[in-house]
Amino acid sequence: MIFRSYTGWFVSVAVTLLGVAVSAAKATAQTTYPFDVFYDTNVLLTPITPEVSEASVSGFNADAPYGLTNFTSINNYSQFNPATGVFTFVPNAAQFGLQGLPVGVDRFFGSGDDQLFGSSNATAVINNATGTLDGTGTITITGGSGRFVGATGILNFSETEPLDQDPTAPLRGKAFLTGSFQTPQKVPEPKMNLVLIGLEVTAAGFLLRQRRLRSAA
Repeated sequence: MIFRSYTGWFVSVAVTLLGVAVSAAKATAQTTYPFDVFYDTNVLLTPITPEVSEASVSGFNADAPYGLTNFTSINNYSQFNPATGVFTFVPNAAQFGLQGLPVGVDRFFGSGDDQLFGSSNATAVINNATGTLDGTGTITITGGSGRFVGATGILNFSETEPLDQDPTAPLRGKAFLTGSFQTPQKVPEPKMNLVLIGLEVTAAGFLLRQRRLRSAA
């Protein structure tokens, strides 16, 4: 009866510790990176249909945080609603009834391996009082490379382009971004748990051998 009690206790502890070790191996922490920056931008709208245009944006800031000095947004699509005076920008042309076109991708990068990837949605209106195209939107970060592998996050932005520019050239303006993104960080598996598991299993095995020897005597 005593043997069964001890054996059950040792096995129970061993199983519990094993579960703790497995959970620890799977546990992750996150590193958060605040991201507040502006980029000098160039916006190019290329008509696809009378209502829909392809939107391409490039940006640069030599002092951008984390060395992400460059920004590009390609294969996005805009549609103008004359009834409301609003431009809507989306990454998937299917939302405007156009099939088979590439899905938009936003990318932050610099001279190294660190990059962020995502997609954006935005709206913009013509401000007749200031003679500008004013837009707001969000960039959803869905991945990265270098130290930003597995990055996720949300960046909000506002953007302004003066309209008194060469209509055949890209619109020059500024985009202001604020938000943050996170990257996963693996938590090292505690080695002590593995040692304790080994000790408890060894003890249980010893008691089992003692019990068998007594039964054989």
